[in-house]
Amino acid sequence: MISDPMNSETRRVSGEVVARLRARGIEVVQQESPENLVRLLGAVEEFERTVQRKGGDLMVDEPVGLTRPVNPDEASFVLPTRAAHESIAAFIERIGEARAKAARTHPRA
Repeated sequence: MISDPMNSETRRVSGEVVARLRARGIEVVQQESPENLVRLLGAVEEFERTVQRKGGDLMVDEPVGLTRPVNPDEASFVLPTRAAHESIAAFIERIGEARAKAARTHPRA
């Protein structure tokens, strides 16, 4: 039986996306679909870009591993936590709502 190189490549990329999400404090499992993982990473990165445009410091506002930020410079700049058993689609929606709230925050000087 010949292994499908696309499957191994998909697994490798999924593993990288999972690692990037976990580094941002987001619990995911590699068994989640690659498409959903990429959509989630895109939503997280868009949230981060919004925070940066508003003058937020991701080093202060983002969790370290699974630990929530202790003293964020702006509460609306903190990435939401994924609830236990929350679907990726629902979590992406909450991230979008949080991004919209962060976008309405006055820029930092």
